[in-house]
Amino acid sequence: MTITDVRVRKVDAEGKMRAVVSITIDDELVIHDIKVIEGERGLFIAMPSKKGANGEFRDIAHPINSDTRARLQSLILEAYEKAPDEPAN
Repeated sequence: MTITDVRVRKVDAEGKMRAVVSITIDDELVIHDIKVIEGERGLFIAMPSKKGANGEFRDIAHPINSDTRARLQSLILEAYEKAPDEPAN
């Protein structure tokens, strides 16, 4: 699997979310709405999720193992650091 594109949209909002990201895999599959979150121990990613009938959130798409998650997070956070800040409205 090769991440062929990472698009970062930084957000200027209150709260812990810093950006919304879309990735393209092998120029064939896109995953939207990956969030960059500021946590107590630094930045991390949250995969797209949906609120269930019981009120809990479940990932819609996610890596199967921790190595893939770590690689994906590293690529996304690297792109986040390089992305320009959004202009203020």
